[in-house]
Amino acid sequence: MDEMKVSRRGALGMAGAAAGAALVPVAADAAAKKAAPKGKPKIDFVTKIDFKDPKWTRDTYARLDANVEPGKEKCGWIRGKIFGVRDNEPVRPLMNVEGFSFVRINRQADGSWRRLLREIVFYRDINTNEILKFWDNPYTGERVRVVPIANDPFNFTISEFVPEPPSYGGLQTVKREPKPFLQDWQWGPEGTMILNTGIDMMYPNALQPDKWPRESSGFMNRVSEQFIYVVKKEDVENPHMTHIPHTGSWSRITPWLPWMLMGQAPGHMSYFTHFSTIPDGIAGLPKDLVAAARAMDEKWLHAPETDYGPSLSSLENYAREQKPAPVPAGWSPPQPPAPRNPFAAK
Repeated sequence: MDEMKVSRRGALGMAGAAAGAALVPVAADAAAKKAAPKGKPKIDFVTKIDFKDPKWTRDTYARLDANVEPGKEKCGWIRGKIFGVRDNEPVRPLMNVEGFSFVRINRQADGSWRRLLREIVFYRDINTNEILKFWDNPYTGERVRVVPIANDPFNFTISEFVPEPPSYGGLQTVKREPKPFLQDWQWGPEGTMILNTGIDMMYPNALQPDKWPRESSGFMNRVSEQFIYVVKKEDVENPHMTHIPHTGSWSRITPWLPWMLMGQAPGHMSYFTHFSTIPDGIAGLPKDLVAAARAMDEKWLHAPETDYGPSLSSLENYAREQKPAPVPAGWSPPQPPAPRNPFAAK
């Protein structure tokens, strides 16, 4: 991939090549086998596969990310695990994670697509899988209040040019010269196609240490998000298919979550998840997930109807919506174990 963030915000909105066609969701696969509509398609988009054509890339990614039929919403779902990574100890599974998004997309006069998305992601107990309201931090021994990911909105434009990285409310200031929007597409087995994409960023932290000593990982955020999409070639080429069903994987490296109250402790979080289209929308999502989202606000069960902003990540939203935790006397960030030489004399 180049520089486009096609986040869970798009994927919600992820499976190695060896799995191939078996990864395509059963419900989506059955829908694809229905008799193809005849006649002229209602919407004009590029379907002739050409990895070097930025207009094909633009329209294909829009159909992955959303349903380009006017007024249609697309539901995406994600599920996986989060691991803690520190020096001198094994990688540790900390929590399960599961969430969904709803997205709609509008064609613009220049042929580009403006996508409008809401997403909500909950953390689950690693053993019971219950949605967490509080969590016992194994690094600190402290019980902390869990804050779900709740981004409203996360919008961007999909055009024939590589988009700028997300600005995160002005914190990300990197600018690039316009260049054609091309992605890393490859042929997969048994009639599949595979898209690898992602983004690597380092930008100023909205949670600065002087104000957020327990929540802040430091002056800068270092984040990497990588995605794999698996689709059927016949779906990509189908001029009547306004959304391309897909499945795949999303991985993310990010600082400690602010609500873990780890401060500038060494280490980071790693997310490993899979995702797919949910053709049935709300009806196809886990009931406890829908209930938890509805308890927060009914809006999480629908895509935005109008374009507004700013589009922020969970870290910027945390800085806007939460308050700094009190600092206990004598508190300091937890440290990893000291290095040990396994070959040293006992």
